[in-house]
Amino acid sequence: MIPQNLFEQKIIGWYQSNKRDLPWRNTKDPYKIWLSEIILQQTRVAQGLPYYEKFVENYPDILSLANAPEQEVLRLWQGLGYYSRARNMHATAKLITEQHRGFFPNTYTELLKLKGIGPYTAAAIASFAFKEKVAVVDGNVYRVLARIFGVETDIASNEAKKVFGDLANSLISENHPDTFNQAIMEFGATHCMPANPQCMFCIFHYECEANATGKQTALPIKSKKVKVKERFFNYYVLEYNDEILMRQRGINDIWSGLNDFYLVEDSEKLLDLDEVEDDILNGILSHSSMINESEEFTHILTHQRIKAKFWHIKLSSKPKKNEGYEWYNINEIDKLPKPILIEKYLKKYHF
Repeated sequence: MIPQNLFEQKIIGWYQSNKRDLPWRNTKDPYKIWLSEIILQQTRVAQGLPYYEKFVENYPDILSLANAPEQEVLRLWQGLGYYSRARNMHATAKLITEQHRGFFPNTYTELLKLKGIGPYTAAAIASFAFKEKVAVVDGNVYRVLARIFGVETDIASNEAKKVFGDLANSLISENHPDTFNQAIMEFGATHCMPANPQCMFCIFHYECEANATGKQTALPIKSKKVKVKERFFNYYVLEYNDEILMRQRGINDIWSGLNDFYLVEDSEKLLDLDEVEDDILNGILSHSSMINESEEFTHILTHQRIKAKFWHIKLSSKPKKNEGYEWYNINEIDKLPKPILIEKYLKKYHF
């Protein structure tokens, strides 16, 4: 097993020569570090960087984020997915402003008490901003440690967090925990990648157990498979006098707080217009004209595959407003936070 001091020396040395110049690495501001970590969860750096820059521009400090309307925050977040991250981030900004006078707690233990901040994010903020000696363990770190040390613990198992957490904390630098954590994450992201790791040119070429045994593709072990649910969304884009009916989605389903059109969901298939069994729609459709029927859209989430179709229908009279629905013109719709599926439809059909 490679000694701690040699591992630290090699990984930090590699990082100093190979690190990407990213804005959140040039600050000790816990707000900006936290912001980058929330954005980069389940998001590639190339995709997340423009969002980070937009958020810092619009909300340069935690007070400005706390005071922003939630719909504005969600609109700025649009396209990143996992919208609960944005809502939790907004709620945490308010909590820190109200209960901590706008200052982040400066220890791992206290950071963990904040909504939306788990062990990984707490470790990142504590080490990067306050140089606390606590290891970050994300997907990149799991992969690097599993391969170099030949750890065959299933990373989806309950014991994985302890096994890999203990190993990472036994290796972390005493004097430079911030640089060490950045280094091991960067090494996994750009060198020891899931596919095609650069083993031939690796600083751990001779120490790596996976390289010695040919197990690069087998490690880390992850046994659980995500079960994907298929859903069928039949959307009705109801227009009257250049205004379109939309509603804000509730809290008990995907896209909470975002806005979409009148929806009839079917459990088995996308429906033809004459197959719809909806009292409100059936009453509306008898005195309306269809402008177009869209192609079929497919939108894939982590646990769901959504198939959707849109019918753009022009109404000859304005129906009574249904609970939760509002009428918006196209300029107002542009400013609303919407699922990317809705955004794609609007762009493709020239709204």
